[in-house]
Amino acid sequence: MQKFIALTQLLLSLLLLLAAAATGHNLYSLFSRPETISVVNTMVGQGVLIIAFLVFSRVLFAKGRARLR
Repeated sequence: MQKFIALTQLLLSLLLLLAAAATGHNLYSLFSRPETISVVNTMVGQGVLIIAFLVFSRVLFAKGRARLR
């Protein structure tokens, strides 16, 4: 059971990393749009979301590796 939970945590970590990359690509695409308040709000929100994705991904990765050992 421990191995299953560890592999699930590692898989979720990978999915969160991919979500952060996809959000980063979307943020990069927003830079070409004209600067309005809604675009700026979206940029700030996506920046916070990317940071949260990366933090949760790192935590899950560390817990998954520790549980596998």
